Amino acid sequence: MQLLNTLYVTLPDSHLRLDNDALRLLVGEETRLRVPLHHLGSVVCFGPVSVSVPLMHRLADEGTALVLLDASGRFKARLEGATSGNVLLRRAQHVTSQDDGFALMLGRRIVAGKLRNQRYVLLRGARDAKDEADQRILTRAAQDLAASRRALPAAATLDAVRGVEGEAARGYFAVLSHILRPDLRAQFRMAGRSRRPPRDRMNALLSFLYSMWMNDCRSACEAAGLDPQVGYLHVLRPGRAALALDLMEEFRPLADRLALTLINRLQVTAEAFAFDEREGGAVMLTADARKTVVLAFQERKQESLVHPLFAESVPLGLAPLVQARLLARHVRGEVVDYPPFALR
Repeated sequence: MQLLNTLYVTLPDSHLRLDNDALRLLVGEETRLRVPLHHLGSVVCFGPVSVSVPLMHRLADEGTALVLLDASGRFKARLEGATSGNVLLRRAQHVTSQDDGFALMLGRRIVAGKLRNQRYVLLRGARDAKDEADQRILTRAAQDLAASRRALPAAATLDAVRGVEGEAARGYFAVLSHILRPDLRAQFRMAGRSRRPPRDRMNALLSFLYSMWMNDCRSACEAAGLDPQVGYLHVLRPGRAALALDLMEEFRPLADRLALTLINRLQVTAEAFAFDEREGGAVMLTADARKTVVLAFQERKQESLVHPLFAESVPLGLAPLVQARLLARHVRGEVVDYPPFALR
């Protein structure tokens, strides 16, 4: 297996064009990058980036997805070629998505995996904390997450599962700042999750990281032959990649960890954010900060973690593809349960 090579374009007012069998990135008349097309699995553009029509056609022919996001990482559009994948798998997916019992069991597994990984983030933060009060707060919140996870088997409907997840998320985000250095907490204070638009620096950073994980999870679903629109935990809506959102849940805590690390190491500072009054006070990363975060995200994906099912080392960038294939096996009935990815 190979990593799904993704090109992230964050330079404002850059232009992408086709150059024989390569993609050329220009800012003004200056060429900043030239990449052979066969090296690319997808191209993700943030903000005001223009793309030539010949390049769009060639990317579609090559099966290379073109994803357009706004400057804060919010999804705008996706261009891709003809639909591929196993039609029998997709039919099984559509059938099981309408099976309340199947969807409920899978939804419980997805949320259980997410809560386990969130608990890992808090326990690691408590272990590294120098202040005893921070240790107590983080440990207590981790215990609450464990209690939420134990409550999942009693959740009789998907709405009940979502309720358990929502309540756990409120407690989790309420204490996340205790993992930050004390001198940085005021600058990165967050009053819960705010998404559209993000209202503070921490939410802006998390939303940006989540958007990149979302792109990888959607690509993983497609690579496994699954329909990214047909999910189980997330409600189906036109234009919503519900299955990709399902798959992403267990990876959100990895984005949280990276955000905390970037802040604590001063790789992302308070000056890396801008306020947009036109969007009602939205907060977003500057162009230079986006470049820093994308680089850190790509480096993080090269690191390896031991997969809980195979007991083998897997590059983090491959984990969504591995999980999508495990999910496909579950949908086809080849395995009884879906095993979510677990941090260790």
